[in-house]
Amino acid sequence: MRKLNFLVWPVLAGILVAVLLLQLFPSLLSSEPQAIKFREAPSIPKSGIGLGPVSYADAVEIAAPAVVNIYTRTVVQQKVHPLFNDPFFRNFFDADSIPQQERIQSSLGSGVILTSQGYIVTNNHVITGADSIIVALKDGREAVAEVIGTDPETDLAVLKVAMEDLPSIALTQSDNSRVGDVVLAIGNPFGVGQTVTMGIISATGRHSLGINTYEDFIQTDAAINPGNSGGALIDAYGNLIGINTAIFSKSGGSQGIGFAIPSNLTKQVMQDLIKYGRVVRGWLGIEIQELTPKLAESFGLKNMQGLIIAGVFRNGPAHLAGLQPGDVMLTINKQPIMNGRKSMTEIARFKPDESIDIEILRDGEKLSFKAVIGERPRTQEQ
Repeated sequence: MRKLNFLVWPVLAGILVAVLLLQLFPSLLSSEPQAIKFREAPSIPKSGIGLGPVSYADAVEIAAPAVVNIYTRTVVQQKVHPLFNDPFFRNFFDADSIPQQERIQSSLGSGVILTSQGYIVTNNHVITGADSIIVALKDGREAVAEVIGTDPETDLAVLKVAMEDLPSIALTQSDNSRVGDVVLAIGNPFGVGQTVTMGIISATGRHSLGINTYEDFIQTDAAINPGNSGGALIDAYGNLIGINTAIFSKSGGSQGIGFAIPSNLTKQVMQDLIKYGRVVRGWLGIEIQELTPKLAESFGLKNMQGLIIAGVFRNGPAHLAGLQPGDVMLTINKQPIMNGRKSMTEIARFKPDESIDIEILRDGEKLSFKAVIGERPRTQEQ
C-alpha cells in the first residue's frame, strides 16, 4: 500500500499540470498548424477624384499653362553653285566668290514661365545660335522672346516675353525631393504638342556625367524625349521640381533615364542672369586632383576623404589664404570632402567675399585656414 501511495502523488501532480496547460494553451489539442501572424500596414484613405494615385489631373491643370513651346529659327549660309560639289570643278572656283543661299534651320524645345513678369527659363542648348525665338503658350498665344542671359555651364537660359495675364508655376524646394516621389514631365516631345508623362524620382544629386560643368541632377524615369528639353518636372501637386535637360539613351529615345536641373539651382541662376547678366559663382583658385587608393595610402589617410591641391593660382583666394600645391583638403566649413566635383560645385555656390574654413593635411599634420571666396573668372562663352 505504501508503494502505491508513493506513485499516486506524482501521477496526480502530472494530471493537474496537464489540465493547467490545456486551460492556458487550448491549441495544444488541435492538430492544425499554428497560424502565422503578419504585421499589416495601416489602411490608406481612398483619394478623391482628380487626386493621386487615382489621377494627377489637378496637378497637370495647375502647372501645364506655365509650360510653353519654344520654336527657334537660325539662318544658315549655304554654298549653292551647281558645280561646287563636284571635286573636279571645285578647283576652278575661288571659295570666296561662290554665291551663297540662306537656309532657315528650325528647332523646337520647351520652357517654363517662372514669373508673371514674363521671365521664362529653358535650356541653353535649345536657343543657342538662334536668330529668332518664338514662344507659344498653351492658350494659343505666341510672342517673340528676348534673351535675358545664358549660362552654358548649367545649360540654362532665361528669356522674356512682353505679354499680359501670364500664368506662372510655383517652385518647390528641390532639396526636399526624395527617391520614390511621383513626378510628371511636361513638354513638347517631337513637336506633337504639349504632352505629360509620369514616373518617379530615381535618384538625386547625380553628377560627374560629363553633361555640364556644374551638375546636380534629379534623375527620373518619366519619359523625356527630344523637344522636352527645357520643360517642367513637377511634383504630384503641380509644383516645379526641376527643368528637364537630358536623357541617357542609346537609341535617341527615352529609356527611362532622364535628368532635370533642380528648381533651387534654376532659381539661383535665373536671379543672377536677371540681376547681373551673368551667374556669379564663388572661386577658390585651385586645381584639384582626385585621391586614389595609392595616393591616400601615401598620405597616410585611412579612407578616400579629401582632395589633392594640384595647383594654386597666384594671388587667388587659396594662395592668399596660405594653401600650397600638395596640400590635401579634408573639410570645408567642417563638412568632409568626399567627392571632388561635388565639392567644387559647393564652392561655386558661395558668394564672393564670403569666408570659409578649410582643413588640410600637410606633411602629415592637420592645419586650418580661413579663405575669402573670390568671383570665378568668366569664360569666353559667358
